[in-house]
Parts: sequence; C-alpha cells; structure tokens
Amino acid sequence: MVQGIFAFLIVIGVVVVVHEFGHFIAARSVGIKVHQFSIGFPPRMIGKKIGDTDYCLSWIPLGGYVKMAGMIDESMENPDAITGSDDEFMSKNYLQKTWVITAGVILNFLLAWVIYSGVAAVEGIGEPIDEPTPSEVIPDKPAAAAGIEVGDRITSIDDAPIETWSELVEVIHASAEKPLQITWERDGQPFSAEITPELAKVPVEGEIEELGVIGIQAPYEMRKVGLGEAVTAGGRRTLFVLEQGVLTIKGLFSRQVGVKDLGGPVLIASWSAESAKRGPTDLMLFIAFISINIGMLNILPIPVLDGGHFVMITLEAIARRPIPAKVKLGIQQVGMIGLLLLMAVILWNDIGRVGWLSKITGMF
Repeated sequence: MVQGIFAFLIVIGVVVVVHEFGHFIAARSVGIKVHQFSIGFPPRMIGKKIGDTDYCLSWIPLGGYVKMAGMIDESMENPDAITGSDDEFMSKNYLQKTWVITAGVILNFLLAWVIYSGVAAVEGIGEPIDEPTPSEVIPDKPAAAAGIEVGDRITSIDDAPIETWSELVEVIHASAEKPLQITWERDGQPFSAEITPELAKVPVEGEIEELGVIGIQAPYEMRKVGLGEAVTAGGRRTLFVLEQGVLTIKGLFSRQVGVKDLGGPVLIASWSAESAKRGPTDLMLFIAFISINIGMLNILPIPVLDGGHFVMITLEAIARRPIPAKVKLGIQQVGMIGLLLLMAVILWNDIGRVGWLSKITGMF
C-alpha cells in the first residue's frame, strides 16, 4: 500500500511538474511575470515565495497550474487584476500566448520521447517473435486464473494445434465470452484448462473493436541499438501512444468508448504500484505513458484546460478584441465544476473497475 502511494506520487509529481515547468519557462521567456507555481489546484496548502513567484502545493490533486500576471485561469482570481502592464499575459501577441499555453503539453510529449529513447538506448528494442509463448501474464485475468505462466508454450485450443502467436490471437479475439479448452506445455509437461476470454475494447488499425482477451502479452527479443536508432524508436513509441489517445477521443465522440471506460487517480495509482513492482524501467515507461495522456487531456478544448485557453485566445485574435474578463471568469468556473463532476464519475469507475489493465494496453 505504502509502495503504491509512493509510486503514484512519483508518477503524478514528475508529470505535473514537467507540464507546469513548460508553462513557467515559456511565460518567463516572453517576459510574463509568474505569481504562483502550484502543484495541485487551489486552495493553497504550503509553499515558499522566491522572488516574484510563490512555489506551492495546493489541496486539490487534479494537476497544477502556473498563475501568470494578467490571465484569468483555473485559480479564478479577481479579473480586475488585469491592468495592461507589459509583463501581463494579455499584453502579449497571439504567437507568444500560444507558445505559453502549449508549452506544458509540448514538454509532456518531450518527456515521453526522452524516456522511451533512454530505455531503448540502455535496454534495446523489443523485436516481436511469432511464437505462442506469453512474455507476460496479467494477474486476475483468465490466463492467470487458469495457471498459465510466462514462458509456457500454448500448443492447442479445442484440440486444434497452435503453431504461432498470430494463430493464438486470431482464435482468442474471435471467442469473447466463449469457453475454450486451452492446452500448454511447461518444461515438457502438458497442462490444460477451460478458459473463457473476456470481452474488451482493443485498438485495431485505427478503430476500436470489441474482442476476446485472456490477459497475456506477445513474446519478443531485445536487440541492442545505437543512440540514433534509440531516439528514432523513442519517437515512434511516442507517436504510437499519441495515436492511441486520439483513437480513444475519437471513440468517445463515436460512442465506441464510454465515460465508464476512462480511468482516473485510483486507476493510475494501481498502475503505478504494478509498474513499481516490476522495477524502475517499467515505472519510467509508465511515467512516459501518463505524460502523453496528461498532455492529450490538457490539449482538449475544455475550459480550465490548456486547450480551452487556446480556444479563447484564438477567438480573441479573430475578433481583434479581448473577451470580457468577467465572462472568462464565468467560463472558468463552469469548466472547473464540469471537470470536478467528470472526475467524480471517473473515480466511481475506478473503484468498481475489474480487469483494468487489458482495457488500456490491448493485451491479448
């Protein structure tokens, strides 16, 4: 329990600090005064003021924010504080505002790229092997419950021989909620059990499909690479996770994915604990995964989030006049209420969720 909480704090802490540091350095680079650098949303808990900036921890652990001079944001402070001074956000041009608004998301994506590249440089790149031998068996899933272990070779399903991983996946995907008699070998000794694949939403070639899964992951071999190939591989991995995030958002609009399929702090804490148990490399990879997803979340055009701020400054640029400060404050308040309600729903999902890992990773 303590390890899980500690791992969760590391994951969220790193991702949020990097995101907010992006906003901070961008604001300072264009001459905007920063009043507060907060991890967590108001009210303020503890902190220390250094120069013009109050560095603090706040009570609501949904992320963080950088309070800039002349900006109506999630701190929802007095809109009359905008004076038109040169060191205020609203005094900057559109490109400068865009840089400040998007810098947090950019650093989230860069963090993931650096982590994926670093892991590839140190440990190599996993090359898939088309053999029916799982490299990972997920706890509390059908395969684990039946006794399948890492390294076991699945030899047949319903007496039909299985020679490759591709054959195994094809049968399991097509058999959601249908019992299968699966036979496997371990050190030359045969085992057999009836296993019923669970129905899960799995990304397949740009679409989300409902397929059968039993909680095992494909085998692979590690291949050592140079720094250049590692950086390229890190970029590909980052883009892949980004594509999965876009697919999830697309699925929400097309109703292929529902709010019940989304995860929040409890789910992240569970993932953090599992990643920490597997070692520092897995924990770093999980930080990269969460960093990308936090970046994706923040870029959505929702009030309070970075995407919402971007929409407002874009509307102001098109109209060539600022949106009234009190209107912005009202939008922020509505956005915060909506975000809190969404988080409440997601927390409820987290508490009642069963079999969360396969839904997010697409494991077979």
